[in-house]
Amino acid sequence: MKTSTTITKLMPSLTKALSQIKGIKKDAQNPFLKNKYASLGAVIETCRPVLAKHELSLMQSPVSEGEKI
Repeated sequence: MKTSTTITKLMPSLTKALSQIKGIKKDAQNPFLKNKYASLGAVIETCRPVLAKHELSLMQSPVSEGEKI
């Protein structure tokens, strides 16, 4: 995995990727407010190919608090 101590190399790629991510499908319904929203799955599905095109990726590290993960 490539990493850097500053964001100077990251920002140009991230800026290009974000300019190309458009129209994430609202695929979920809030039962309490009756509004639609984009689920995390829809966001990832839409963003992943554009991020990959610019050699960026998503990563989520687990966090623990006591016995909870």
